[in-house]
Amino acid sequence: MAGWIVLILVLLFLAVLLIRTALFRPKAEQPAEPAETGIDYDRATDHLAQMIRVKTVSSRDPAAVDEGEFERFRALLRELYPLTHEACPPERIGPSGLLFHWKGKESGAPTVLMAHYDVVPPGDRTAWKRDPFCGEIDENGVLWGRGTLDTKGTLCGILEAAETLMRKGFTPAHDVYLSFSGDEEIMGASAPAIVEELQRRGIRPALVLDEGGAIVEGAFPGVKEKTAVIGTCEKGQMDVEISMKSKGGHTSAPPPKTPVATLCRAVAAIDRHPFPAALTPAAAELFDTLGRHSTFALRLVFANLWCFLPVLKLICTKAGGELNALMRTTCCFTMMEGSQAANAIPTQAKMTANLRLSPRDTMETAQAYLRRVMKDKDIELHRIQGTDPSPISPTSTPEWARVRAAVKETWPQAIPAPYMMVACSDSRHFCKICGNVFRFSAMELSKEERGCIHGLNERVPVEKIGRAAEFFTRVLLKS
Repeated sequence: MAGWIVLILVLLFLAVLLIRTALFRPKAEQPAEPAETGIDYDRATDHLAQMIRVKTVSSRDPAAVDEGEFERFRALLRELYPLTHEACPPERIGPSGLLFHWKGKESGAPTVLMAHYDVVPPGDRTAWKRDPFCGEIDENGVLWGRGTLDTKGTLCGILEAAETLMRKGFTPAHDVYLSFSGDEEIMGASAPAIVEELQRRGIRPALVLDEGGAIVEGAFPGVKEKTAVIGTCEKGQMDVEISMKSKGGHTSAPPPKTPVATLCRAVAAIDRHPFPAALTPAAAELFDTLGRHSTFALRLVFANLWCFLPVLKLICTKAGGELNALMRTTCCFTMMEGSQAANAIPTQAKMTANLRLSPRDTMETAQAYLRRVMKDKDIELHRIQGTDPSPISPTSTPEWARVRAAVKETWPQAIPAPYMMVACSDSRHFCKICGNVFRFSAMELSKEERGCIHGLNERVPVEKIGRAAEFFTRVLLKS
């Protein structure tokens, strides 16, 4: 009798799993009807090429920054977008912030479109296939140069959209702010200064849209369709230094506990005991959206996370990469410092790590976890800098629907999906004054192209430049 009861329970369990999987299908929706934008693709490409030729490289060392290039860039914008500068002259806020205010027809919470015009250094310029600031289009119709993707391409798309609509005599229903900074790559003060100024004026935007996700393919297991991942939040980030002091001495007679070996054991312990994986609300929304488009076996998992969550956590831990980063705080050691001589024990050894904090963690809880795992009172832990994770913006609001609709009109075959951005952007500062902060860079990027961001040979097919401008035009038309 007991055997029959067990069998019936097993069959019921399997039935529940299969029924939930069968019902876990994509939600029906009406096909998008894209609005005409009037974007001139050739003009947008030419304008971005001119922007790329201006070397707006930011640095935490003021002596390494060519302020003349930054001023030249701002002058170039005045030349390329005369209507925008005439209708809403930009205010200079903070070290390099530009804030354009486009007055709408009526009162109401405004829209903020963001980008940054500083870029990271090109690295070894001889390793590039073309000069990193050439702004040249090759025989395959690809524009080369630092900033094409991060994020002069986005800035160009926003301004092309605004200029084109102004040329047509369009006025947005509500106010629009265009917020550009020239120090995002160094976590500079411009974006925070803009937020403080808007807050001082009592302005609380309805929507803030900054760099972040993209149209990607093959980024989610089992999903063949292209996906438009739109960041609803971003991880926090923190740099920490672990160090140990000693009396130093000659390596011919080392003590039982030396700084370098001790720190190495601590790093190994952290590597063996990663931060616990957890299903954050942002990850749950991503799995719920894209899991419905996956293969049957994976739909079985994502439709029944109440049962298979431990399996998913294990898969993410073993796989590493972006999927793992969605599920936990990550810690990556990047820098080491010890003795200046091979035969001298250092009086102090240091190792530096960068952490990306899950919404479940704060800088304080992450530091406490590292201390517990290292288990060594002789090791000092120091926070160099950092920020806590951003709040999660809801996907049940009209603002999310606006962004989603503009995506579907511009890339009809892509599946819009919320996700947690694992990098940082200036938009995190706007969470103080806006509950709908989304992150989407408005370009369809291959894995190789995404790998060029902050790397060698950054470039973009010219067709994607005009397409980005079309997206921002549709966002503005819905403002």
